[in-house]
Formats: sequence, C-alpha cells, structure tokens
Amino acid sequence: LAALPRDRPALSFPAEKHLVLLRDGRTLIGFLRSIDQFANLVLHQTVERIHVGKKYGDIPRGIFVVRGENVVLLGEIDLEKESDTPLQQVSIEEILEEQRVELQAKQESEKLKVQALKERGLSVPRADTLDEY
Repeated sequence: LAALPRDRPALSFPAEKHLVLLRDGRTLIGFLRSIDQFANLVLHQTVERIHVGKKYGDIPRGIFVVRGENVVLLGEIDLEKESDTPLQQVSIEEILEEQRVELQAKQESEKLKVQALKERGLSVPRADTLDEY
C-alpha cells in the first residue's frame, strides 16, 4: 500500500453538533463521530438535555453509543441559532427537581383519571402492558 502524501490532511468528521431524540424521550446533544447503515451512532462530548416548561438543564454524558433502533430523530444544530433560545438554562439539580415534580403531578393526574373511569365502570389497561411502539 502506498502511503498518503504528507501534505494531505487526515480524515476527520466536521465539528458539527447534532441533536438526537431517543425512543424513550431523552434528548442527546453532541458531536457525531460515527454512523453506520443501521443508524448506530457514536456521539462525543455528549450532554443529555432535560426540558421542563421553559427551563432546561444539561447533564454531561461524555462518549455515548446509541443503537440505531432507538433513534427517532437526528438533526444538525445550527450553532448561530443555538443561543437564540427563549429557554432558560438552569443547574442540573434544579432541572432534576423540576422534572421530579412534573412527573409526580402527571402521576397524580393519571390516578384521578383512572379513578374517575373506574367509577363509571370503565377500565384502562396498565401502561406497562402496552407496547411502547
């Protein structure tokens, strides 16, 4: 094999940030380093972004490997427009607390809905028995 000329730059991925929405609802943001025919991804300098209302928080995750079947959406982030967001960035602790409160409120609402349906003689299948597709 012939060696590459010394003046030729090494192959590398462009430094473009990507957003990945996963099937379980999580959002990842990082630099795309690899992708294959099955949409398996390798992200570098990844953060998991959690949104609650008009607030968001980023949890550093480092190198992240995502199996293609879990990818719902993959998109490039426009770095110029990234800072023009109406959302407020908060600390990890604050966003996790907001997420916990939101989940608790959602569960209470679901309980009330199931109870109201039971009183009317209707039953609702449990969420864990349904397919997530």
